[in-house]
Amino acid sequence: MATIEDFEKIEIRCGRIIEIIPFPEARKPAYKIRIDFGPGLGIRMSCAQLPANYEAGQLVGKLVASVVNFPPRKIGPALSEVLVLGFPDENGNAVLVSPDREVPLGGRLF
Repeated sequence: MATIEDFEKIEIRCGRIIEIIPFPEARKPAYKIRIDFGPGLGIRMSCAQLPANYEAGQLVGKLVASVVNFPPRKIGPALSEVLVLGFPDENGNAVLVSPDREVPLGGRLF
């Protein structure tokens, strides 16, 4: 069983999507995403399988929750620096975790 101390080790922070980049090399439909986490963390890259539920234009400006302290992960030719969080819909496609109002960039989930 996980403990509260285990949970506290994971840094889940809020960032704003600033750019969506096509990722045709991905095995499954995906985007490369630039996310701004504010002055403390800056801009980080991620890769996410979002095209089933989101057009690229819908995502720019959206606030998203991401794990920022996992090691970078190579996704094909791209490097994913943060893990964008989502829940599966009825078809198993990602639905993003996002605050329902404006919050400061880089804010940590507690």
